[in-house]
Amino acid sequence: MPTLIAGIIAVALIYVALNVIKGADPKFLARLIRGGGGVLALAFAAFIGLRGEIAVAIPIGVFGAGLLGWSPFGTKLGAAWGNWGAGARKSDGQKSEVRSQFIEMTLDHDTGALDGRLTSGPEAGRRLDEFTLDDLLALARGFDGESWALLESYLDRRFPAWRQNAQDAAAGRGGGESGRAAASGKMTVEEAYQILGLQRGAGAEEIGRAHRGLMKKLHPDQGGSTYLAARVNEAKDTLLRTHRS
Repeated sequence: MPTLIAGIIAVALIYVALNVIKGADPKFLARLIRGGGGVLALAFAAFIGLRGEIAVAIPIGVFGAGLLGWSPFGTKLGAAWGNWGAGARKSDGQKSEVRSQFIEMTLDHDTGALDGRLTSGPEAGRRLDEFTLDDLLALARGFDGESWALLESYLDRRFPAWRQNAQDAAAGRGGGESGRAAASGKMTVEEAYQILGLQRGAGAEEIGRAHRGLMKKLHPDQGGSTYLAARVNEAKDTLLRTHRS
C-alpha cells in the first residue's frame, strides 16, 4: 500500500512538472537546466575528489563552473555557455536607442529588455511601463507609422498575446503596419551609433559584433521585431559606408 501511494504521488508530481515546463519560458528553462547541471557537476566533482580521484574531479569541476558562468580562465569560457552567468556578460552595459516622433526606445544588450518613454504629446516624459495595454493602444491612435512600429515592438515583449485582443488597433490608429513603417528620413551617423550602442569612432569589427549580437535578440525568426531588426541593419550599413568613404 505505501508503495502504491508513493507511486501515485510521483505520477502527480511528474504531471504537474510537465505542465509547468510546457508553459515556461524556454530561456528560463535553459538557465534552470544549465544551473542545475552546474551544481550537480560541482557536487559530483567534490564527491570523487574526496575519494582521491583528483585527476577526474578537476575537469568535471571546471565543466560545472563553466555551466554556472564561473571560470578560472576568465570570462570567455563562461560566456560560451550563454549570456546569463556571473562571468558571462557580453557587453559593458551597452544600450541601443531608437527614436521616433513620439517614442524613445532603449534596448539593453545584456538582457534584451526594451524600455521606452514618450517624447511628445501630453504624456511626454512618462515611461511606457506606466501605462496599461488599453492606455497604450489609445495613445497610439495619434502616432505616425514609425512610432507605432516602435510601440508594437514594445508590446510584443510586454504583452505577447496583445494582438489577439486588439485586432482593431491598426484600423484605429491611422498608421501603417510595422513591417511597412518608413523611417522619418535618411539615418544619420549619430543615430546609427546610438542604435548599435557604440561610441563614435568604433571600428568595423566592433560594428559587426554589435550588429550580430543585436540581431540574435531582434531577428523576426527568433521572435523579435521586424522593424527594429531593419533599423539595426540600416545602422550597420550606414556606419560601414562611412568607414569605406
